[in-house]
Amino acid sequence: MDSNIQTRGRQADVQQQPQEEPDRNLPFVVPPVDVFESESGITLLADLPGVSRERLGVRVDGDSLFIEATAAPTGPDDMELVYGEAQIPSYRRQFTLSRELDTARIEAALKDGVLKLTIPKLEEAKPRRIEVSVG
Repeated sequence: MDSNIQTRGRQADVQQQPQEEPDRNLPFVVPPVDVFESESGITLLADLPGVSRERLGVRVDGDSLFIEATAAPTGPDDMELVYGEAQIPSYRRQFTLSRELDTARIEAALKDGVLKLTIPKLEEAKPRRIEVSVG
């Protein structure tokens, strides 16, 4: 699924991809995301329940951000699953990033099944105050 993120008049896309190349023919879940904007940049929160850091891939290719992940089955370590009704989802999401954003300085953190991406704006894209002289 391809999504657009607007940055005060500019369009942005974000994608996620796991570190291991997934089978593109398998079904996947589009994770819900929340996007927040401030003067300094964008913060994206993606819900990825059951995903560990090892099964998460985030990459930038040109102006595209890719997020892909696979949830791990949960259960006692000393037991084997013999019957299960819950599906183990694969997640995929892609966004196109605005040219106002500094893709070289993206920060990512995963906590309690929520991926937090902090994408700062380029210095020249940040609002600034212009002094007006008299005379």
